[in-house]
Amino acid sequence: MTGKVKQELIEVRQGDSFTINIAVSKICGQPTDLTGASLLMQVRTTSGELVFSVSGTPVDVLNGKMALLLTPTETSIDVGDYLTDIQLTMADGSVNTIYPANVNKVATFRITEQITQED
Repeated sequence: MTGKVKQELIEVRQGDSFTINIAVSKICGQPTDLTGASLLMQVRTTSGELVFSVSGTPVDVLNGKMALLLTPTETSIDVGDYLTDIQLTMADGSVNTIYPANVNKVATFRITEQITQED
């Protein structure tokens, strides 16, 4: 599981699996019940073409926890920088972009070079 998530950057080595854990809490720090909610991450080229999308997997929805499971299928794309965000749709239909947190920024999804390959 090689990768890291920073404020406006998700970085993964090409061809690797990577789990992005999401924990949603209310302003007072209490977990948000995510029953009936869905999570979606999209990765696009800088020109807006969809490269891939991944739906969230429930982990502990009563305590606000879901995960995005990236497989080698998603990360075996060309080395480089792409655009990404993560949206949470609640059971009542409200949609919130939860990553990046800064509404004035767009996040970067970076694929870094791998060396080990099957020949």
